[in-house]
Amino acid sequence: MDFTFSEEQEQVRDMVRRFCATEMAPLVFEAEETETFPREMFRKWGELGLLGVRYPADDGGSGMDKVSDCIIREEMSYVSQAFSSSWSAHSHLGIWPIWRAGTDDQKERFFKPALAGEKIAAFGLSEPDVGSNIRALKTRAEKVEGGWRINGAKMYITNSPIADFMLLAARTDPEISPKSISLFIVELPNDGFQINSLKKEGIRASETGLIYIEDAFVPDDCLLGAETGTYPIILESLTENRVGVAANSLGIARAAMDASISYARERAIGSRKVGDFQAIQHKIADMAAEIEAAKWLVYYGAWRVDNDTLDQATASKVKLIASETALRATEQAIRIHGGAGIMREYPVGRFHRDALVYVIGEGTSEVQRNLIARSLELSS
Repeated sequence: MDFTFSEEQEQVRDMVRRFCATEMAPLVFEAEETETFPREMFRKWGELGLLGVRYPADDGGSGMDKVSDCIIREEMSYVSQAFSSSWSAHSHLGIWPIWRAGTDDQKERFFKPALAGEKIAAFGLSEPDVGSNIRALKTRAEKVEGGWRINGAKMYITNSPIADFMLLAARTDPEISPKSISLFIVELPNDGFQINSLKKEGIRASETGLIYIEDAFVPDDCLLGAETGTYPIILESLTENRVGVAANSLGIARAAMDASISYARERAIGSRKVGDFQAIQHKIADMAAEIEAAKWLVYYGAWRVDNDTLDQATASKVKLIASETALRATEQAIRIHGGAGIMREYPVGRFHRDALVYVIGEGTSEVQRNLIARSLELSS
């Protein structure tokens, strides 16, 4: 067993940490206050090869492993979870299925420009009445001459207000089964798409949309893969991404702990520093222990991805522990800061709002517990 990062992985961490400090951090406060994402960030990510982390060099990617992907997520989320969420929705969910199942033409038109940050991607899966039950999607795609006519609705879709294209999941048959779900590449704007920006408590700078779809036409050459062959790709993508968003949660938790340590060392109450009080010391000690445990579970999950042995239950364990750790750490950070913790000049309130996103998004903690319990064969 080897619990060390390679020299190359440490170099990735150093590079991303410097980039986040110099290029991202100065933009975060304004982006959060205005709830707008700075689109130019995608080109900067593309120039550094950060959008192609999980793709082979032969396909235009950076050819890195999942451990490196999680390092990048952790460091980005340490500075801004909103920026990291937009990066993740684009670089993984929005283009990974195109890389896996797209035609050469689809890769040239969408995948390669997305790797360069020239086009922004979104992934349209969640729906108002469906929740986490992917098989029950209601958005319908009907075959018409030259393409498909799509009707339905999507909600909580990251990047959709600024996206140049969206990977959209729709039902091609009324039967509720995996074979009836297909993915379509929808170029935006599209006359049949009405995208409304949502106001959020967490990840405010990551633009999110509610989408109404009425008679939207998508040509045949924008159907991804065979009509009945993309449901397994969706599941595969979501399972790996749970390890990824666990790394996002790890970054938030670390940021909350470091802010708490800094505040405890500097803030004086009378003749004593906040960090002199045992109650505060215990809170930070608990953070340190839980974050260390979550860290190694996250990178164990990444190692499983790299060794092609990741299973759904393990991905759920990783995501559950990391997201709940981030939630507890960020709440304690606010308590440690006292009144300052609810002031926007301090970042810990933002950390907590952002941590709440990942006990809900990418499968709630309750869904993760259901999947873990199912693997234990507890019910008959």
